[in-house]
Amino acid sequence: MPDTYATDFQERYYSSSDGLKLYARDYRPREAAATGLLPVICLAGLTRNTRDFHPLALLLSQDEAMPRRVIALDSRGRGNSAWDENKSNYNLAMEVGDVITACAALGIERAIFIGTSRGGLILHLLAAMRPDLLEAVIFNDIGPVIEAEGLVRIRDYLNNGRRPADWNEAAEILRENHRAAFTALEEQDWHEMAHALYRDVSGKPVADFDPAIAEALQSVDFSQPLPDLWAQFESLNQLPLLLIRGENTLLLSQETANEMARRHSGLALHAASDQGHAPLLHVGSIPTAIQAFLTGCR
Repeated sequence: MPDTYATDFQERYYSSSDGLKLYARDYRPREAAATGLLPVICLAGLTRNTRDFHPLALLLSQDEAMPRRVIALDSRGRGNSAWDENKSNYNLAMEVGDVITACAALGIERAIFIGTSRGGLILHLLAAMRPDLLEAVIFNDIGPVIEAEGLVRIRDYLNNGRRPADWNEAAEILRENHRAAFTALEEQDWHEMAHALYRDVSGKPVADFDPAIAEALQSVDFSQPLPDLWAQFESLNQLPLLLIRGENTLLLSQETANEMARRHSGLALHAASDQGHAPLLHVGSIPTAIQAFLTGCR
């Protein structure tokens, strides 16, 4: 998925509360402004960026019946947002503050949010801190409990040190790491994933995030229980909620998904067949599930 879609969105830059330059893609066709529908804001995973959401953003913003403004954010240290010299600022509290700042800068008073992995953790905190911003939430393979096995796997492949020499090798590295869990993907999907994860630097793919973000996982003590966010999850109780869970995920257990449904009677659960962590939102039946969910939102 080469990044050649400048006409599909506006590039927006704004400053964080501590002065860091942050980036967003703003998909807003004229039709979306006329409908009066609330926008969709997309938050990416730990080392991912706005490009993850491009196919879905096009689908939602160009929907003939219900076009919506779609905004995808690059968290600090990822994508086109600046790297933070203070590496300790790569934390959930700072990043939820950046989302609040983004909403103010982009004129968003209320929205539907999609959070993939870490983006969903940010939404747990946002629900507790600024519930007025949330109209509905879509969690992509994330919940209040993270399975250590899944996080260890993420730590290991992010820190394995292998750097691709070209774009074909970038796609091959992703396929080697993930093909067992992502049997739904075709050859082209791996190449599109490569262009979403890597940045082109003089014709070569380079990981598009501050390495300090991945390195921080090496200091996590996995012999101790990971903290949960059940208290923050309760703040979502009155909101429409869609949970997408990868059939082969190691990060979000079926037990946690079931408990989320028990605690939130209105939760809709969608299984992403033949995908792991985190499901690609434009693959298989996921876009249909998201669009059906959005029809119930203003």
